[in-house]
Amino acid sequence: MPITRELLIGGKDVPAASGRTAEDLNPYTGEVYATVAAAGPEDVRRAVDAADAAFEEWAALDPFARRAILLKAADLLEGKGDQVAELMAGEAGGTRPWAYFNVALAANMLREAAAAVTAPRGEVLTAQEQGALGLAVREPVGVVAAFAPWNAPVILGVRAVAAPLAAGNTVVVKASEDAPLACGLFVADVLREAGLPDGVLNVITNDRADAAEIAEVLIADERVRAVNFTGSTNVGRIIGEHAARHLKPAVLELGGKNAVIVLADADVDYAVDAVTFSVFMNAGQICMSGDRILVHESLAEEFTRKFAAKAAALPSGDPSDPHTVVGPLVAASAAQRVARLVEDAVAKGAKVLTGGGEPDGAVHPATVLTDVPKDAELYHAEAFGPVCVVETFADDAAAVAVANDTDNGLTCGIITENATHGLAVARRVRTGIVHINDQSVADEPQAPFGGFKASGYGRFGGRWGIEAFSNTRWVTIATQQAHYPF
Repeated sequence: MPITRELLIGGKDVPAASGRTAEDLNPYTGEVYATVAAAGPEDVRRAVDAADAAFEEWAALDPFARRAILLKAADLLEGKGDQVAELMAGEAGGTRPWAYFNVALAANMLREAAAAVTAPRGEVLTAQEQGALGLAVREPVGVVAAFAPWNAPVILGVRAVAAPLAAGNTVVVKASEDAPLACGLFVADVLREAGLPDGVLNVITNDRADAAEIAEVLIADERVRAVNFTGSTNVGRIIGEHAARHLKPAVLELGGKNAVIVLADADVDYAVDAVTFSVFMNAGQICMSGDRILVHESLAEEFTRKFAAKAAALPSGDPSDPHTVVGPLVAASAAQRVARLVEDAVAKGAKVLTGGGEPDGAVHPATVLTDVPKDAELYHAEAFGPVCVVETFADDAAAVAVANDTDNGLTCGIITENATHGLAVARRVRTGIVHINDQSVADEPQAPFGGFKASGYGRFGGRWGIEAFSNTRWVTIATQQAHYPF
């Protein structure tokens, strides 16, 4: 029996004003996993009404009380690993290890946000006037519009709301059509259970056909004062344009075309393990996944042979099987999209080292290519599937040139046993994140997370996330009467 969920507005589960619903499909079986309310513009305005009404009281709440709610939510979330594993498998095809990773990181994101509530939030400034005191004070902005994606639904659902809530804002979340429960309603359920007051967090679910209208109405509402979005670069451009049109700050964490560079001084076996994780975790459906594996020519033969063999042996299929490594993509259409990228590359001269061919429903085989030409779509397009391209390079300059040959700039991994060498290369790679002697996929709640170039702007994480959803005010106090020229 499919799960049925309504909108969350003002602390109440309510149907869409139109009575419409939308289906949430299991990508592995193709069956209906859940039915959710399909919001329209009227519902968006109701959600913003609720968030706006709750703002003043939430912003004024004792910081220690606000911190306690976030800490309790973290503890509650940690106890829901089995529930999350079932939910992520049913909605988005997530494997059990990926689900438990979501739980652990999201819980720590809530703890980091809780710590930020009572951290220092301003500065004392020097003042020009005699006897005056200057202050720089951070205050909440009001209602935040948050867009939560499906691919790491609990991590990114929590990230969409944790810093805004910690800063004293209220939030309206537009949940992804592909995982509305895990990235939106489940996260809200945990926070409600932890004691979050009614109206502080509201969740909108919608039919896919209405997504553009819902987003535009939400961002355009004059009571919404900031926006955050995690998703594709193409959609992020639209969200950024809406936000800019209404003069609202936005944090945009968008797509990647990430490289993992294996330098000549790398440990080959370690590099194979690291790259395999980078490419195939969550079937490559991570913004940080390694699309391009750049290997020094002196290691190329050994690395490529071992890597292709390891990729070929990865168990794939049913995400509920604890042994599955490469589960289904989010939909059969996504698997077909990836297959067409591979097909196009092969037609233009690429060589398949393992994988390729037609997917089985939403399951695409782990695929490794080489010799992909620049005129192949895969050379520049984000794969967002269990596919990567191996290229060789002769020296550091050549590796850096290929790594930077993309509009995106999210993350990069550099595998080396020489940290000094790795740092020298890292400083030449144009990304928002880089990991030396590690692969490209990593996230820590206290670190500044975000991209460069077409991978977006703004930062989640740590104090940077709090600053992104705060208004910094200059406040002065005159301790004596000033003198004026007239």
